Amino acid sequence: MRLGGAECFVLRWPEPNDFNHERMTLLVRVDTAEGISGWGEAIAMWPEALRATETIIRDGLLPVLAERDLGDVEACWQAMKNHCWWYGEGGIASMAISALDMALWDIKAKDAGKPLVELFGAHHNSLPVCASLHVNQATIEASVREIAGHIAAGFRSTKLGLGKRGLSKAGRDPDYDVALVAALREAIGLEAGIMVDAGNGTKWDLDTAIRTVKRMEESDIAWIEEPFPPSRVADHIALKAAISTPVAVGEREFTVAGYQRWLDTGAADVLGLDPARIEGVTGFRKVAAVIEAAGRMVNAHAWSTAVLTGASLHLSLASKAAELFELKPLVGPMQFDLIEKPFWHENGLISAPSRPGHGAEPRADVLARYRVN
Repeated sequence: MRLGGAECFVLRWPEPNDFNHERMTLLVRVDTAEGISGWGEAIAMWPEALRATETIIRDGLLPVLAERDLGDVEACWQAMKNHCWWYGEGGIASMAISALDMALWDIKAKDAGKPLVELFGAHHNSLPVCASLHVNQATIEASVREIAGHIAAGFRSTKLGLGKRGLSKAGRDPDYDVALVAALREAIGLEAGIMVDAGNGTKWDLDTAIRTVKRMEESDIAWIEEPFPPSRVADHIALKAAISTPVAVGEREFTVAGYQRWLDTGAADVLGLDPARIEGVTGFRKVAAVIEAAGRMVNAHAWSTAVLTGASLHLSLASKAAELFELKPLVGPMQFDLIEKPFWHENGLISAPSRPGHGAEPRADVLARYRVN
């Protein structure tokens, strides 16, 4: 298969799961000369980063693909990495590769007439769903009421994003955070899982992190995610040694080497992988293989558009190290309007759709509504 054309779409939309703050991303459609189109995503987020990502795709990587057989996706992936040798070990180049690689795998699966997961072999028929949300209600009671409602609606677990924009004090007051988790556990019972994502807005020193997580352990949290910036490796190691709760990291990594470094520290139990960031479907599979070999857990990131959700879902089902799948619980335009058949769970479980590719074909009218480039 040969390249016929491609187009980038920079989108901006109000995200209900982020207190209706505007979020941005880049989608790319790759067309083959034979008439098959595939879709990918680069989650660069900020306007200047999206412009740079589009430039790398248009001026750097598409000319590389024009010379190759698109059906040999891994060779195309390696050629794109080779092109970016000077500037591409992570960062915006990795996101640009991600979008194109994801689109190429979508094309390959469509050409075969199969769902993407069938190209790799499924380790799971379905996965339990986790309601992944930003805590932004004004009170603990309101937050618990909202989250408990998602559990009652079928979600098997929830991941609480602390330190986010909104009305909540979550992530800014450790006592508040501990009380929130305790109240939620009391409301939802012992069966549903609770994960805590400290995130970029939560500024803990090591002692505060140890004290806070130990107090949360009384409410049986499943893991603590991104407790510090990734550069604070020594603090991650010290925290891991002081608590019994698994530690999740990886949301800001890009390459196999980056994830291997985390595995080598011994501080990482759960590794977050975003195929719109870590060099696409090919990058995800390479990283997942390393994580599986180390006996750790793979947790796919899917907190953007339905294109990312589709790729992440198929990859999770194909990974024996995946144990759950995160969904944004509130209806939003990039999950429920963007494609005709949104990804959703049934009785708390999610399976891959039977349609060929990753299953996320954006609607032209929705793209036009939210497009800014």
